[in-house]
Amino acid sequence: MAGGGHVRPREVPRRSGKGSVKTVSAAPGQDWRATLRRQKARAVNGQPDGGYTSTFEIICRDCGDDPGWDYQDVPPRLQRIRGPYQIEIGVAEYQAHLEWHEELTSAR
Repeated sequence: MAGGGHVRPREVPRRSGKGSVKTVSAAPGQDWRATLRRQKARAVNGQPDGGYTSTFEIICRDCGDDPGWDYQDVPPRLQRIRGPYQIEIGVAEYQAHLEWHEELTSAR
């Protein structure tokens, strides 16, 4: 692509059989850049302890986030992106966030 940009496949959140939301990419084999996932109840030594909450969070690698980091360990800027969100609002915010990145990419 001209200008050094890259084409990012459209990612759509889908409900898995276990009630969580996962990211499905339109391009098999592509590494995901953002996801909407169920928020951990709490972490002990970097591992979930006590299961998950009924809220969801957005993890966006393009914004500098990492799925291995706990909510309390990320800076406030990333906490604002992460949420937490109820599922309906989370899906809408996730889609808006992807569109925002697409607009940034198009503007370059």
